[in-house]
Amino acid sequence: MVDLFDTEPDAPVDLNGVTIWSGWLDDAAQSAMLAELRDVARAAPLRQYETPGGQKMSVRMTAAGEVGWVTDKAGYRYAPCHADGGAWPDIPASVLAVWRAVSGVDRDPDSCLVNFYGEGAKMGLHQDKDEADPRWPVVSISLGDPGLFRVGGHSRKDPTKSRWLNSGDVAVLAGEARLAFHGIDRIKFGEGEVLPEGGRINVTLRVAQ
Repeated sequence: MVDLFDTEPDAPVDLNGVTIWSGWLDDAAQSAMLAELRDVARAAPLRQYETPGGQKMSVRMTAAGEVGWVTDKAGYRYAPCHADGGAWPDIPASVLAVWRAVSGVDRDPDSCLVNFYGEGAKMGLHQDKDEADPRWPVVSISLGDPGLFRVGGHSRKDPTKSRWLNSGDVAVLAGEARLAFHGIDRIKFGEGEVLPEGGRINVTLRVAQ
């Protein structure tokens, strides 16, 4: 078994209230997590969802846990089944271990979203507010190519700060930053080593119900 915390991570960085742990996962831990995430994608294949307005998202998504986040013309929501009608697979143990280490809460997440950013993909500024109780944190894990992470305040017009998230970095949105607007402006496609063909994987854990 790979020890996820075999090496000491760098001291955390504050980005507009979001706590970022650089290098939390070493190379071996990243590879082990990637293998488990591939099992998730085999059970619930990645999909390119459409927003309620009919616009296709540039990222492809899947999920694990009791519920997964989905979007279509009916709106944004958490659903107990994926598009093929089956239940979402279990949240991988390696992913749960990160939540338990950094979330600061004694409740496990019930949803794990897996987003894949291919060449040119991005995620516009948004709030994570589809959860029943936003007092629970959101934990985000980065694998693969670097992504430019931008964080603002509770209003879309608030000033933002940006930082490149590298493979193995972990971010925690909690407290005042839990409902901060945030997004990924772009990725450095092909610059990571975890995904030989390029791309970025973002894993986000949250208590949805």
